[in-house]
Amino acid sequence: MDSLITAAARALAAGDPLGALKRVALRDDAPALALRGIAMAQLGDLARAKALLKSAARAFRPREAVARARCVVAEAEIALVSRDLTWPAKALDVARATLEAHGDRINAAHALNLEARRLLLIGRLDEAERTLAGFDPTSLPPASRAAHELVVAGLAVRRLRTRAARAALDRAEQAARAADIPALTAEVENAALVMNAPAARLIMRGSERLLLLEDVEALLASGTLVVDAFRFVVRQADTVISLATRPVLFSLARALGEAWPGDVSRSILLARAFRARHADESHRARLRVEVGRLREKLRPLADISATGGGFTLSSRRAPEIVVLAPPVEERHAAVLAFLADGESWSSSALAIALGASPRTVQRALEQLASTGKVQSFGRGRARRWLTPPALGFPTTLLLPGPLPSD
Repeated sequence: MDSLITAAARALAAGDPLGALKRVALRDDAPALALRGIAMAQLGDLARAKALLKSAARAFRPREAVARARCVVAEAEIALVSRDLTWPAKALDVARATLEAHGDRINAAHALNLEARRLLLIGRLDEAERTLAGFDPTSLPPASRAAHELVVAGLAVRRLRTRAARAALDRAEQAARAADIPALTAEVENAALVMNAPAARLIMRGSERLLLLEDVEALLASGTLVVDAFRFVVRQADTVISLATRPVLFSLARALGEAWPGDVSRSILLARAFRARHADESHRARLRVEVGRLREKLRPLADISATGGGFTLSSRRAPEIVVLAPPVEERHAAVLAFLADGESWSSSALAIALGASPRTVQRALEQLASTGKVQSFGRGRARRWLTPPALGFPTTLLLPGPLPSD
């Protein structure tokens, strides 16, 4: 490996893409193409970076398996940053196995982190945890440790383990400062904002207040009967009754939970559950049937009683009943939640992450665009969506070692 390639690789590891480009910008050999690709990715030109890395992978000789694998890992990170969730994940598995077989433990660990980040992004938390199980990051360089701890923190946040999340974010901050890469430090700081941002609304006795993640965790462990509008369940401690596939029943449960300890009139229940403006006898008969079904579903935790004006919900064991709702509720809120990360998404990637059909997601995006809540650029398959303005920091490629074969 010549001195310019070595110097460029060190510049990239230190978060200095311009310094790397000064050394290899005019070279077209395979190592230089790979390093230029990573530099362009760090500068935000992902399309050019992807093209350069593909060219580099083709240019490396067959015996340079490690260099090819490193190019694949870099392509995988570009796909993750650009939210190309259709990128073949199996290619990353093969590259990681190659790196491990040749003793490149650092880049193999980075590939593992990428795999876990992708699984976390699409909500496959159990698989992400299994991917990271037993992995010890203490011997990794600071930049790789920071990336690993960000994944651990993300998993802890999604599992509502706030103490573990704060500990992981603290470790990520320490590692990012040791790496001395400004973009990485900014990414860690941005990730930490979620701990101090409103995570939910508590609706109780006719009033509302915002809750942090720690408050939500404490509420769910308190023994209070919670009508959870995030997961469409009714829960008390470890007992969870899912109504996710019964939206009418959940609408009734939420209306009754919001009114506790009072009752809810039949007209309000008809409007909430069936959107019936003018109820007739058929609507009232259906309401009686659905209330009966809800009463049977909630029997382990609560009772539903008829009153002179409507129905009331009462808990069997819990002292209080509350409703836990998103901080802001509107149509297509799930789409906006994914776009809030500041990255540009394709409609197909959003469909994968949401578990919805591409056409359903496309209709939601068009409706949000008509109200100015999202905007797009590009056309056809290259079209991407984001929330205006596009704030946040681009994810930095963290491959710390030189791409060419040692």
